[in-house]
Amino acid sequence: MRRLLLLVTAFCATLGLLGLGTVAAQATSGAHFMNDTSATVTDAGALSVFIDEAGVGNATVVYTLAWTGTAHYGCINGGGKHPRAANKATSSTGGTSTASESPINGRVKATVPVPGTPPPPPSGFSCPSGQTLVLADVSYSVTLTDTTNNNVSTTLTASRTFFTFKK
Repeated sequence: MRRLLLLVTAFCATLGLLGLGTVAAQATSGAHFMNDTSATVTDAGALSVFIDEAGVGNATVVYTLAWTGTAHYGCINGGGKHPRAANKATSSTGGTSTASESPINGRVKATVPVPGTPPPPPSGFSCPSGQTLVLADVSYSVTLTDTTNNNVSTTLTASRTFFTFKK
């Protein structure tokens, strides 16, 4: 048993001297998203993504965020009520953006605002005189990809209601 242990130790030391032990370590990325990686909707209805990824090494990490969003807009009167009119509109859009983050001790923890959100109201949609256009609700779906380490998150979702239209 001792002889086998000495033989294995000598073999591992030889690999290390030849530089072969480090090749395997560099070829396998340990990058993984932590459970608190998430998407949220800000007070203004924009999408924001919190990235928490470990095992990325110490080089800058490039992320791609591919998202889709749906927003509902409507009109409210001076009393804060939605008239029983059909002046509601839905807007959907999507996009892709990138972000570069510098890890600390092999881990990235960063909040990334997503440009182009919230989806704008549909073209030509406006409220009658005396009423105000409001964002009623918004929902997003986003895929976060660490393009440096080829690591893809699960689909993140976020939604928020700002104003409820009663029928």
